[in-house]
Amino acid sequence: MHPHYRPPETVQRVGIPVNPSEKRIRVLIISGQNSYEHDWTGVDNALRTLLQDTGRFDVRVTEDFDYGSLPMLKAYDVVFLNYSSRWVYDDATEHRWSPAAEQALFDYVRAGGGLVAYHSSFTFGFNWSEYRRLLGAVMEPGTSRRSPPGAFPVHIVDRSHPITAGMREFFWTYDDDMYTNMSVDPEAKIHVLATAHDASASYDPKLAGPKYPVAAYTPDKLKAMKGMDGDHPQVWTADYGKGRVFAITLGHDEVALQFQPLQTLLERGTEWAATGKVTLPVLEDARDYPTQ
Repeated sequence: MHPHYRPPETVQRVGIPVNPSEKRIRVLIISGQNSYEHDWTGVDNALRTLLQDTGRFDVRVTEDFDYGSLPMLKAYDVVFLNYSSRWVYDDATEHRWSPAAEQALFDYVRAGGGLVAYHSSFTFGFNWSEYRRLLGAVMEPGTSRRSPPGAFPVHIVDRSHPITAGMREFFWTYDDDMYTNMSVDPEAKIHVLATAHDASASYDPKLAGPKYPVAAYTPDKLKAMKGMDGDHPQVWTADYGKGRVFAITLGHDEVALQFQPLQTLLERGTEWAATGKVTLPVLEDARDYPTQ
């Protein structure tokens, strides 16, 4: 007798339109290009479904912001960036938006619009000072790095903030990226909510795998790398003019998005960026619990 089995679904649900009478928070995901490691179309759909299922958000996606404008952005309460200008992280060729669209984004947030900066959106902007100021920090080739573990603990270092209040102190990621030693803008006022630890032991070639050349991560070279064996911000808030910025480096793919601590941060962080308040609950697997 065969056990009950059905193949895993390979087609994601698509978020259906929201009744305008519901007066939900209006979210615009700006997407349309990303690096080759990221399934940005699938992630856009997963994010839209995740947020709309809370009953709090009405989410739209644009894959062409090249000629975006301030009036376009003002139709939304919060902008959600899932975009990277490069096919390869350190590629010299990039596809940025038009100067007018870029200025519209800065003006929108500066005037009080909300912004969620998500995962791969930190992998460009190292040659664009105003974008780094907007996000608070970005990855910079040659100094920043991705730590080898695909599963690692995240430490909520501030559980008094509205976004993280009621969350457990530590949670694990899966199939995710730990961005370390990021380039922080000197004028940005960053408030760190969560960190991860970049351990030199993780770069052992038996653990790190073929993406990390042995010659590049010898003990002597590891010792010289800035921030090694230290804690690095993964989630933070920042100010930009009158706007609220929620920055989250986590969320590599649809698999990573299945875990409730990450879902909790995305849902509550998006609400906070849009309104300055949080009403959405901490999901069950992300909740604080007694440890004694």
